[in-house]
Amino acid sequence: MSKFIHVNTVTDLFRFFKLEHTVKHPLIAVVDFKQARHEVTEPTGISTDVYSIMFKNYDREILSYGRKPVDFHNGSLICLAPQQVLVMEADNEAPATVEGWGVYFHPDLIRATSLNDKIKNYTFFSYEVSEALHLSEKEKTVLADCVQNIETELQENIDVHSEDIIVSNIELLLNYCKRFYGRQFITRKSSNNAVVTQIEKILSEYFKHNNITEQGLPTVKYLADKVNLSASYLSDLLKKETGKNTQDHIHYYLIEEAKSILLSTNKSVGEIAYGLGFEYPQYFNKLFKQKTGKTPVEFRVAG
Repeated sequence: MSKFIHVNTVTDLFRFFKLEHTVKHPLIAVVDFKQARHEVTEPTGISTDVYSIMFKNYDREILSYGRKPVDFHNGSLICLAPQQVLVMEADNEAPATVEGWGVYFHPDLIRATSLNDKIKNYTFFSYEVSEALHLSEKEKTVLADCVQNIETELQENIDVHSEDIIVSNIELLLNYCKRFYGRQFITRKSSNNAVVTQIEKILSEYFKHNNITEQGLPTVKYLADKVNLSASYLSDLLKKETGKNTQDHIHYYLIEEAKSILLSTNKSVGEIAYGLGFEYPQYFNKLFKQKTGKTPVEFRVAG
């Protein structure tokens, strides 16, 4: 990648799409990709200061995030948080028919609203492009209606109600995305179960071979990299399939290992804590009691 573009404002975004004449609001943009044009003649990294929700049905360009490519031949939706980098590969063939839309909003639009506190709960903003949401025809229609409601409001004269109505429609759009991602997890249950099995095997082997001594506790990122998923997508997948997120799975194997050591050795609680990668034994004590209802000493005595 030899070129990099950073888009600071919504106005800059319209300029990138050659749509400067259509700016309606300084903090939010709805883009019809049929109307958008941009000049990408070489592999280009693009980052922004805005939240991006993009649905495309077909584009000869290949987009990638985290070095993983994705195409849009059957219609896919991706969501990116500010500062994430999307790589666009140049395409020198004849222009292709592009259908779809993009909703882009600056964090300042929601800063004084309840959505500002909720935005972190929409974990799909941290998914990789290869974990895009593949929509059914009905789902495409539902999301398109949400986008049209935002566009319609932007066409109105701005008044004291405008921001509340726009933000409410953004939140509705995000809630539908969350629902549809939940559906995708369900329809991919067989492949998801394979991931669950793989994670359990990785953790079992990790603790069995005492890798903690050399490498410390396994992290969420470590496990996600092992199964070629983003950390957020893996945690959501495990939560959907098992009721526990990735950190919960790590803690389960950690506590099981701690129980075995407590009952099979005379090591002090401090020694066990340090051996399991805890810098401070009190953190180990707190986690152990939280997960088992007993302190390590109480568990050893009862055993």
